Amino acid sequence: MTQSIRETSTATTDGVRVDVRCRYLDTQSQPVSRRYVFAYRIRIQNESNVRVQLLSRRWIITDSNGKVKEITGAGVVGEQPIIYPGETYTYESSAMLETSNGVMRGSYAMHSLSGRTFDAEIAPFLLTLPHSLN
Repeated sequence: MTQSIRETSTATTDGVRVDVRCRYLDTQSQPVSRRYVFAYRIRIQNESNVRVQLLSRRWIITDSNGKVKEITGAGVVGEQPIIYPGETYTYESSAMLETSNGVMRGSYAMHSLSGRTFDAEIAPFLLTLPHSLN
């Protein structure tokens, strides 16, 4: 893990800005059973001048043992939102690790009103227990 990666991240691709904020869910985690649960809040802002639709997601989750898990699927939280210029779409989801630290990154397949499909980057962010990294 790189020191420059934090529990938050921001990336902009073709006018689509993706902001992430992550937190550890102590009440849902069971460290004795190697179950560490993290919630992440995603804010997707359309800073372009055309409507876009989120078609699918791709997540790459790497735990501190180097185990990599890839998750793909249609939309997010059961939706394929259309985001108009100047508008924002926000959702929250979670991820579970077998280790207390990890890194998550990915992309959203977006389709613009102009008929173009592109991948909006989700910059890497940490999944980590509070105060565990100094």
